[in-house]
Amino acid sequence: MLRFFIRLAIYLGTAALALLVTSWILPGFGLSLSGFLVAVGVFALAQSILTPFIVNMARKYAPAVLGGIGLVSTFVALLLASLFPGGITLSGIDTWVLASLIVWLITALGGWLLPLLFLRGKLADPKSGGAAK
Repeated sequence: MLRFFIRLAIYLGTAALALLVTSWILPGFGLSLSGFLVAVGVFALAQSILTPFIVNMARKYAPAVLGGIGLVSTFVALLLASLFPGGITLSGIDTWVLASLIVWLITALGGWLLPLLFLRGKLADPKSGGAAK
């Protein structure tokens, strides 16, 4: 159970960081302070639901696109998060493409590196609720 909450915190943290960095880098990417939490929540939820769905669809209908699933699900999650008023705004095709790439890169790196740091000892430690390999 502890691993679940650590992974959840990592996922929400990387989504928040990715959205903040993207708003600082791209002038066409707007992120209001009042809608930040809503945008992070919607983005993280959409990303966690969409990724397995899109992977299954691609595996079934277009196996050649499996490598780009992360980018596609990031784009769709950004699109959904932008539909909520007061959250994020994106203007221009170049902003949509670059925002998808930046957010995907940050969340992918965070999702890959941070569990190695925070869950390394939890896998073999029976007191932490993890199972030994």
